Amino acid sequence: MITSIDKNTALVLIDLQKGIYSRQTAHPVQDVLHNAARLATAFREAGLPVVVVHVNPIGSPAMTVRAEVNNGVPKEPAAQQQQLEIMKAGGFFDIAPDINVQPEDILITKGTFSAFPHTPLLGILRDRHITNIVLAGISTSIGVEGTARSANEHGFNITFATDAMTDTQPACHENSVRYIFPRIGETGTTEAVLHHLHLREK
Repeated sequence: MITSIDKNTALVLIDLQKGIYSRQTAHPVQDVLHNAARLATAFREAGLPVVVVHVNPIGSPAMTVRAEVNNGVPKEPAAQQQQLEIMKAGGFFDIAPDINVQPEDILITKGTFSAFPHTPLLGILRDRHITNIVLAGISTSIGVEGTARSANEHGFNITFATDAMTDTQPACHENSVRYIFPRIGETGTTEAVLHHLHLREK
């Protein structure tokens, strides 16, 4: 349950890009994008930062380690460069039009699950005296949870808009929302976030 939202709060949208949201998801992706867009509009109207994160795994050391599940990214540099060109041509990195990215939005490119490592995100949030982040995006158990764990380690209050996120697997989404997120933040619907966003302005 969401009890409050800090005065200095930022919205962080994770990987709402064509190559991610076009996959099969546990919840209707158009509903997720609609709710994320509502949050983005409300934050902009409140004069609060909107951080739009997208993932580019090509070249990340995290993509070169052994794993039992093939992540789809080749490990050889030449093959990675070829894969990058294919991804660009297919619009993999294009942010969903629903988000309507604005010039004042903060754009972050990450190469790992979390939006914090090897990016300027922490410094940007600290410079703006942000103490609370509202998280949404895809996938719940990967990009959102990865970013949330890092945010928790850095001491941010975290608010999860659970109907503005989804996963490729229902069980993974459910595990994050039910068992992980309540231990490091507060969970609620987009409506609840908007309600408390309005309250903080009074």
